[in-house]
Amino acid sequence: MGPPGLSRSEVTQDDAHWRTAGDRIQTLLDVGAAGGPAARERAELLVGEITDLYGAALQRIMCAATPQFADALAADDLVASLLLVHGLHPHDVDRRVEDALERIRPYLGSHGGDVTLLGVADDVVRLQFAGSCKSCPSSAVTLELTVEDAIRAAAPEISSIEVVTTEPGAALIPVQSLLSRVHPSDHPTAEWHPVPEFADLKHGEVAGFRVAGSTVLVCRLGDDLFVYRDRCGRCGESLAGAALHRRVGSADPVLRCPHCRAHFDVVHAGCCVDKKADTGAHLDPVPVLVRDGVLCVAMGAEPSPAGVP
Repeated sequence: MGPPGLSRSEVTQDDAHWRTAGDRIQTLLDVGAAGGPAARERAELLVGEITDLYGAALQRIMCAATPQFADALAADDLVASLLLVHGLHPHDVDRRVEDALERIRPYLGSHGGDVTLLGVADDVVRLQFAGSCKSCPSSAVTLELTVEDAIRAAAPEISSIEVVTTEPGAALIPVQSLLSRVHPSDHPTAEWHPVPEFADLKHGEVAGFRVAGSTVLVCRLGDDLFVYRDRCGRCGESLAGAALHRRVGSADPVLRCPHCRAHFDVVHAGCCVDKKADTGAHLDPVPVLVRDGVLCVAMGAEPSPAGVP
């Protein structure tokens, strides 16, 4: 719930503004550097004084806060990020990592899996995945981004993340792939982009949006958003005009391509549910996550259509 008198869109816009504050501060420092080393040093000293000032104020607030109020402060992404900067967050690293994983479990569940925190020791997080991905290997990349981003945001002091699997062949994401630096020639590095406009969709709506030079298709089901590249996994055409509908034999709503009439399960990683479908036909999922209170998607370079190098 946002501050009294502010609508959800106004609160979201305010969050988006503060989320980019670090970039604006760095830009101002770079501009100040044009005046020479002395000017840059003075600018950095000024930023340091301001940071120390609000850090001291936050420390007094946290010392006076009741446990319930401290939890409420920690639940606000913007406040939590500042508390982390000053080492004032009321929760230990185990609690913060577990809370971060809890927030992304619905997204992992949409890909047919789950994650368990085995422990945190010496700034290393150990995770265990269970379940099986119901899409192509490309969805593993989207899950890598989601899991790593959530953990890094909640616990920036973490140095590495290790993954174990329950049994051979049952891993949601291959151990050698998860949270590794993906080679640019295979999967170009993705960047997170704020998309507060996605929140305006109503239940059952499907809409196309331009993000980072690419078109994505967004579907809302209840409180959940599912985002895919705007390309049919079978014929390769745009999905403009596609709509969600119920189909006999499918528990979840499906999206039908307006060109080849193929049906895709938007809840489970966009896999094709037609009985005569080619093996591996699927939509290309795009990770969506609330980062620092702002709805964002991770976009990399446009992948090549199936069969196209």
